[in-house]
Amino acid sequence: MASFTTRVELHDADWSDYEKLHKQMAAQGFSRIITASDGKRYWLPPAEYNYEAGATQAEVLVKAKAAAWQVKTRFAVFVTEAGGRTWVRA
Repeated sequence: MASFTTRVELHDADWSDYEKLHKQMAAQGFSRIITASDGKRYWLPPAEYNYEAGATQAEVLVKAKAAAWQVKTRFAVFVTEAGGRTWVRA
């Protein structure tokens, strides 16, 4: 199963638009939480999402675009497939 990190930027948006986006992204199977190798769960930064499935980057992009389009007609989406991830929370 592949893991993807997806960033969505809504143009001319306010926080309520991002709250709507969170719901739309969840409906497409995205999560705002990532699970570390030790099982601890962490919230991703605002407007970043985790997606885990047997999918391609192009398929994940289509899902993210569909979610964003439900909120704003002007947006940007960036999808990366993870070969590994590391982070720190301070």
